[in-house]
Amino acid sequence: MLSSMRNEAHGIGIVGAGQLARMTIQAASALGIDSVVLASGPDDAATQLAGRVLVGSPRDSGQLWALAARSEVLTFDHEHVDLELLATLERAGVAVRPGATTLSMGVDKALMRRTLAAAGIAVPAHALLDADPDRATAEAVAFGGTYGWPVVLKATRGGYDGRGVWPAANAAQVEVRCRRAAESGTTMLVENHVDIDVELAVLVARRPNGDLAVWPAVETTQVSGMCREVLLPGRVDAALEERARALGEQVAVAVGATGVLAIEMFSSGGALLVNELAARPHNSGHWTMDGSVTSQFENHVRAIFDWPLGDVAASAPAVASVNVLGSPDGGSPVARLRAALAVEGAHVHLYGKSPVPGRKLGHVTVCGTDLADVRDRAWRCAVALGTPVPSGLLVAP
Repeated sequence: MLSSMRNEAHGIGIVGAGQLARMTIQAASALGIDSVVLASGPDDAATQLAGRVLVGSPRDSGQLWALAARSEVLTFDHEHVDLELLATLERAGVAVRPGATTLSMGVDKALMRRTLAAAGIAVPAHALLDADPDRATAEAVAFGGTYGWPVVLKATRGGYDGRGVWPAANAAQVEVRCRRAAESGTTMLVENHVDIDVELAVLVARRPNGDLAVWPAVETTQVSGMCREVLLPGRVDAALEERARALGEQVAVAVGATGVLAIEMFSSGGALLVNELAARPHNSGHWTMDGSVTSQFENHVRAIFDWPLGDVAASAPAVASVNVLGSPDGGSPVARLRAALAVEGAHVHLYGKSPVPGRKLGHVTVCGTDLADVRDRAWRCAVALGTPVPSGLLVAP
């Protein structure tokens, strides 16, 4: 089937057309590579830049075959995919990178934790809960009795930016959440509450031949489950940074990564625990566009084509990247660019998305020699673009 459709095959096919696809297209274009995207709608962020746009569902067999027919390699903007369908494409000879097995680690938290634990990689203590709400409640309460309260309930699939995560302080809260999960057909994990000293992220680019490159570890700040800032080096000393990078490499090999893999970790009491994986470019790596010799997007393109990887060293001693969120008044950050660009050294990246309060609309990165200075300037630029400062995050006015 595929061979008869491949006469149009050319460049990269991207499942999804959000900001990650948009920035991947920018990197691919700089290398002379064309891109086609499978978008959920004609106004998705990447449709403005893609050479060709298909509109449809990423779970639609016909749409994925059409995308494969127009591409040398398939890659992803998100994980909302049909893994069995992707495996079928792979068996038919389509270059799907990352493959369905690796992508499943970002789709299914329970599978990811089992796989990493089997490889000897530390993850938070956890248990998969029964679909029956009474049994699930009993299991979660027993877990809390063993590991202590509060516990954290998580949807095994579909959660991101704080969605699908529910702390529970007692049995009554657990029961409410388990009944709601049963009503919606949501499968959940229960995990112990981790006392976090610092949250880290490590990005790894890995080729099909096994060659890999690991960017420096960065500190991330999450507010209500959403990443708000990324700092290099942050509160990451040399010893912790070395351990985090080694762990990132171990994870990439364990899950058979191809392309960029993002590994989010907790540092807790001297231990490093893997919390989340994303088998694609990631928000925690946007700093690499201006703060690294080679960006995550360029190395993702290189990796999925099995080309030599670029240098991943930081290009400055200190880097701060802040997400641009929609302002409470719903105004466009484009209208505020004059003030934002007056901030010295600020690199502004806007995603072409309609402004909605609280929505991720872009990011700002500042590089320099002093972390406090670059963080201050990055936040001043983001605020000038309308980004609200979250309560409790210390940012100079």
